[in-house]
Order: sequence, then structure tokens, then C-alpha cells
Amino acid sequence: MRVRPFLVAVVASLFTHAAAAAQDAPPTDDPIAELVGRLDLERYKETIRGLTQFGDRRQGTERNRRAVDWIEEQLRSYGCPTERLHYDYDPPPPPERPASTAPRREPPSPTIASGEVRLGPGGSRYRGITRPTGVNTDSLLQPDARLRELNREPATNGPRSQVYCTKVGATRPDEMYIVGAHMDGHGWGEAANDNGSGTALVMELARIFSSPDVVTQRSIRFALWNNEETGLNGSEAYVRQRAGLQGLEDPPDSGRYPEPFWLGMIQHDMMLWDHGMPRADGTWNPQQRPEADVNIEFQSTALRAEEAMRLAFFFRDANERYATDYPAAVGPHMTNTDSTPFMDFTPAISLRENERGMHTGAGWNPTWHQPIDVFGTFSDEDFRLGLNAAQTTLSAVGILAGARLTR
Repeated sequence: MRVRPFLVAVVASLFTHAAAAAQDAPPTDDPIAELVGRLDLERYKETIRGLTQFGDRRQGTERNRRAVDWIEEQLRSYGCPTERLHYDYDPPPPPERPASTAPRREPPSPTIASGEVRLGPGGSRYRGITRPTGVNTDSLLQPDARLRELNREPATNGPRSQVYCTKVGATRPDEMYIVGAHMDGHGWGEAANDNGSGTALVMELARIFSSPDVVTQRSIRFALWNNEETGLNGSEAYVRQRAGLQGLEDPPDSGRYPEPFWLGMIQHDMMLWDHGMPRADGTWNPQQRPEADVNIEFQSTALRAEEAMRLAFFFRDANERYATDYPAAVGPHMTNTDSTPFMDFTPAISLRENERGMHTGAGWNPTWHQPIDVFGTFSDEDFRLGLNAAQTTLSAVGILAGARLTR
């Protein structure tokens, strides 16, 4: 892949100048504040609801293909020109395991760790009450007969497609930020949180940045990945096909850049639920915990970790300036999400409801890959957490891409 020698310096300079500008209180004519004000809780909820009409949107099914078509229709209606990336998903079958003669073990009951330290994914250290996690594969655990029927078709291997659209920069069309979320799910629910919440966020940002009165100096690409639940296959296909095309003008001397240089990648994956750890009796707090926040993660082992860390803290600063309800926290253990394939190519971060290793991996979200991941499970306070993540990304990317209003 061709990389301009000064690209790292460009990215660092962008963060430095943008951060300096963000220190001042937002003036009354601040275009970023006006763009953030165009985010609306009810519209965000309705976009999530629109996605849930396709059930869990499991990859390799007709409901997934119809959801991709619907997303593309919405993006086009916003004035954001769409493209598709095509790839094949045909993994080899898993190796057969010899039958076990060991007695069957029941999953552990909730326990209080009493200060015990146990390593977990992403370098996490579990403390307190944890629960096992997994993917529900039992259709009968879904009480809604309509939803059982909608999700009945199993996944099959074969061709896949995923859609993205681009806001082309006015003065630097050869540079861009990628704003992404995966649109597929599983578990016999509606995939409202995982990951309708992230998909709707990206779609709402595409709508606002594509407004006729919005100009950005740099390009922004809004990508809705497929095949995340099978192992980040959609985002990996994008990196494999597109990384080497960065910055190439096509046709030559046209001023058109099908794949601008990646200045950063921002992923959104599960945005709604921050209710805390389960209680000792296995029940859950029905409300967001007082400490609920938007988790911004980078991966400390990535080749571009230092730049990613600066990007993450820039997003936290944007949250402090523009988000209305929930603060943001930065952590160094980004894992198991579609920003991972990008993290050695460009500064990559992920926005979530919880820390992926410490919280989600410890079973803090009872909706994760479960039949109860349906729209009706979540309250307005839950949806508002997702809206605050949208405010965070919109404001940060708006500053970095040089957004302004033309009126």
C-alpha cells in the first residue's frame, strides 16, 4: 500500500489544531453546534425501528439482503451517493470433534468475585458479578411467533454485499474519515441494539452531513458492514480490496478519488445499554446506571496506537463540549469490532455502550445476541445514550473534516 511520508504528520496536525479550536466555548454561530442540534431522539429511534422490520438481519439470508437494500434506499434519499462492495463468504466447515465422554457441566451461576482478579478478552480484569455469554440458537426462546417466522431462514454461504456512501470533501477530496457500523445480527431477536443502534447512528450522520447546506473540506465515508457476527468478514473484505487504492486519482487528473487516504476509522457497535453488572440473584437494574457513559476505545497493541489514542481523546473532548446527557471515557482495549482490521493502517477507534472486555465480555448486557434484543426492550434513556454517541461522533468528525454551513 502506498503511504505518503507526511500523512502521520498531517493527522497529528489535524488533531492539534482541531483540539485547540475546541477549547473555547461554542459561539452562538457555531456550525458544529447547529449540526449536532439536527440530531433528534425520535428520528434516531425510528431509524432503529425501521431496521428491526427485517428481524435479526442475519448474514446470508433474504432478510439481510432486503435490509441492505433498505439501508441503501435511505442513504440515497438523504442525497448521499451509494456504492456497494462485493465479496464471497464461504469458510471451510469446522473440523469434527470426537465425542466427549466427560459428564456435561452446567453453566456457572452468578457469583460475587470478592476481589478476585481474572484475565479476560482485551486485557480486562473482572471484578464483582459476572455471567456467561453466548449466542442464542434456540428459536423457541423467542416468544413472538411473528419474529420466529421472520428469523426462520438459516444462513447460507455465498456472495455478499455491503453498502457505503460518501460525502465528498470540497477542498481535500483525497482525504477521508470512515464512520462505520455493522448492520447484521443474530440471536433470534431484532438486533435492535447489536447493531441497529450503531447502524442508525451512522445513517443519521450520513443524513445530516449530506444536507445541501453542509460543506466539508475533507471527505467522510459512511459504511455499513456485513458479516461482522461471523468474524469481521465484511470490514476485512473492505480493507483487503480498498487499502491499496488510497489516494489514487481515477481517472487521472479528474480530481476524483474513489478511495481517499484514510485519516481515521470510527466504529459504532452496541450503543444503548449501560445498566451495570447483574445483581447477585441474576436480575438486572432496569435503568441506566448513574455512571453510564459512551466508551471510546483504541487498541494499545495496534501499529497506529499513539495516533488512535489522540483521536480517542479528541472525541472525548468533543463529547464534553457538545453531548447533552452522557459523558465519554477512553480505554485502550478495542477488540472484536470492525475497526480492528483498520487499526494497523489508520488511527482506529470504537464507540460503545460498555467496555468490550471488562463489561460486555463479563455478561453485563443480557440483550447481547439474545431474543430480548428487540426495540421494545429499551427505554428513552437507553436510546438517549446512543444519541449522545451520535452527538460525540458528529461533532468530532465535523471539526476534523472542516464542516461548515453555506447559508
